[in-house]
Amino acid sequence: MLLSWSIFCKFGTNIATNQRMKRIVLVLAVALMTSSIATAQLQEINWMTFEEALAAQKKKPKKILMDVYTNWCGPCKMLDKNTFHNKDVVDYVNENYYAVKFNAEGNSVVNYKDQTFSNPNYKEELKNRRNGVHDLTRFLKVRAYPTIVYIDEKGDVIQPISGYMKPQQIELYLKLFHTDDYKKITTQEDFNTYYKSFKSEFQE
Repeated sequence: MLLSWSIFCKFGTNIATNQRMKRIVLVLAVALMTSSIATAQLQEINWMTFEEALAAQKKKPKKILMDVYTNWCGPCKMLDKNTFHNKDVVDYVNENYYAVKFNAEGNSVVNYKDQTFSNPNYKEELKNRRNGVHDLTRFLKVRAYPTIVYIDEKGDVIQPISGYMKPQQIELYLKLFHTDDYKKITTQEDFNTYYKSFKSEFQE
C-alpha cells in the first residue's frame, strides 16, 4: 500500500510539474510572439497616400519618397520585402521623408498641381496583371517599375530613380536628396565623384 501511494505521489508530482512547464512554455511563447510583432511594427515605413503627404508637407515640410509599383511586378515585391523592411531604411525614411506608395496602374484619383489624375483605361479584371497606365505615372515620367520618385518640400519632382535597390544602394539616394547634395551635382562626373566618396552606414 505504501509502495502504491509513493508511486501515486510521484505520478501526481510529475503531472503538476508537466503542467507548470507547459504554462511556462506558453507564457514564453506568447512573450516571444508579442516581441516579434512589436519588432515588426517598429520596422515598418509609415506609408500614406500622395495627397496625405502633400497635406503633411504644408504643416511640416519634408521631402516625399514615392514608391511607384504595380501588382504584377516581381522586383517591386522584392524592394518592399528586402529594402523597405530593413531597419536602417525604415528609420531613415520615417525620420526624413513622407513615404507614399502609388500603384502605377491602379484606379485611384489624385489631385496634384491643380490637376486631377486618374486611370481611364483601368480594368478591374486585370488588377493583378498588366493594366492601363495611370495618368499620374505618365506625368511623373515613370517608365519602369519599381521607380522611386523623390519630391522636394514644395511638392515639385526632383528625380525619378528606377530599379530594384538593396538597402545600401538606396541609402545613397536617400541621403543625396535629403541633404540637398543633389543641387551641387550638375554633370555625370559630379555624380561619379559623389558616388566614389560616399560611405554607406546602413546594414544589409
